[in-house]
Amino acid sequence: MKLYFAPRTRATRPRWLLEELEVPYELVKLDLSKQENRTPAHLALHPFGEVPVLVDGDVTLFESPAICLYLADRFPEKRLAPPPASSERGPYLQWLLFAEVTLEPLVLEQYRNAQLPDEHQADLSKQLARLDEVLTVIDTRLDGREFVAGASFTAADLVLASILHLANTMKLLERHSRLVDYVVCQTRRPAIRRAVAG
Repeated sequence: MKLYFAPRTRATRPRWLLEELEVPYELVKLDLSKQENRTPAHLALHPFGEVPVLVDGDVTLFESPAICLYLADRFPEKRLAPPPASSERGPYLQWLLFAEVTLEPLVLEQYRNAQLPDEHQADLSKQLARLDEVLTVIDTRLDGREFVAGASFTAADLVLASILHLANTMKLLERHSRLVDYVVCQTRRPAIRRAVAG
């Protein structure tokens, strides 16, 4: 199994998941500044030359959430995804995709805007209000829960925590102390420490 990876990208999520699974894999680091992701060989794996890409035998996948869903199901004995017939399966899929589809674009919009010089920053107050609504939904879900979709850590927590971690570094969680606690708890896991170590 091979993961094409660059630091500080969405590729960190499947790498974290592989570390949680504790299965053998080869890490192929690409230097984006040298355009190592634009080689013909990599473009054959991903049409836009992005990361992550997972190659598992005859299976080649791109898109971080697809890889995470695939890996969690690929190793059911590791219990990072509820079984298909489980009552926890629906909420697991919902919250993983909610994090990716609803939460992440709002966080990234704030992040990209913050990278601009002050005179070029847009007024994102409406988007910030929408982000606060989304964070409130997650906050409510985590009331009395350690994990977002079941009684134990799953790939849904991994994806959600990775996005909330970025939001927390930008001080977007200041009104949601429960989400700060959730992020701190999930990002203390040994697997994520290994995933970002090198």
